[in-house]
Amino acid sequence: MSTVIAFFNNKGGVSKTTTCFNVGWMLAERGHKVVLVDADPQCNLTGMVIDVREDGALENFYRDNPTRNLKDALEPAFASRPKPLVAVDCVPVEGRENLWLIPGHVGLAEDEVSLGIAQQLSESVQALKNLPGSFRHLFDLTSEAYDADYVLVDLSPGLGSINQNLVTTADYFAVPVSPDIFSVMALESLTRVLPRWASWARNAAQLDALADADYPFPEPKLKFLGTIVQRYRLKGGEPTEAFRRYFEELDGAIGGRLIPAFSKADLLLENSAYADAGLEETLRLASIPDFNTLIANSQQSRKPVFMLTQEDIGKRGFVWATQKENIESYRRIFDDIAVKIEKLTRQ
Repeated sequence: MSTVIAFFNNKGGVSKTTTCFNVGWMLAERGHKVVLVDADPQCNLTGMVIDVREDGALENFYRDNPTRNLKDALEPAFASRPKPLVAVDCVPVEGRENLWLIPGHVGLAEDEVSLGIAQQLSESVQALKNLPGSFRHLFDLTSEAYDADYVLVDLSPGLGSINQNLVTTADYFAVPVSPDIFSVMALESLTRVLPRWASWARNAAQLDALADADYPFPEPKLKFLGTIVQRYRLKGGEPTEAFRRYFEELDGAIGGRLIPAFSKADLLLENSAYADAGLEETLRLASIPDFNTLIANSQQSRKPVFMLTQEDIGKRGFVWATQKENIESYRRIFDDIAVKIEKLTRQ
């Protein structure tokens, strides 16, 4: 069975989608089979794989590929249809063998209310009992069909029922952050919210109604992989002074409050596992400087930043030489993240 990793932060604008896409590609490049899941109704990850720039492109894809997205694939459960969930016919990611996508759907947010009610009342309302376990069941069916080693889930910002479900039914989660006051505040929020979600999931797994459902709610085993700090500028190869101050505040929030709270909630791996993977006490998987103009090139070419070519950049001479050096640096960073993930997840 594959390993499911959720990329989550209740704050937006911290490059969750870019991180998920780049890490997934690198894991596939390193020989793993990887399924990406776009669970954000904004569908930015879908746009990294499918060309949706033309008007109506996404609607045309839905029309021509019924059930080939997360919302429609879950419809048998959410619409109580008399047919079982089946593996998603994933979209291959062009240019990278063994990497696939379960596309997102802008209407996924419509299922938020149904899932929220189900997660509160599934013990008393039998028609709702299949919903809480349906997401993970679909991921397991799909990963089995593709013999996937990893399922990487890109989540929207927010603390709604879908994110609660997708985080707590994952095996691991990573938290992308930015060195700013809002990310510090978001970490403070996660310190309170995630232990509460973990407690809810453990209780849900013990409910007879959910255990006996067609799609049983899984026994939770969620563990924290670490943070990925990004979207900051460098000066002389180091974060600028303003960003460096927020690095210190992030480290303080992580070491002083988040780690103790996660430890108490049994959301941490053994200290030796983090040490063996090369993580320090702040449990930072990586620090990734701002991609600057490379992010636009990446989105336009639908490639990770570390796969961009001179043709993709459209520059020559000194400018291309500088960009090439940056691209190679990002390759080293994402390769290091992939190695750490392999060690932490024992793959």
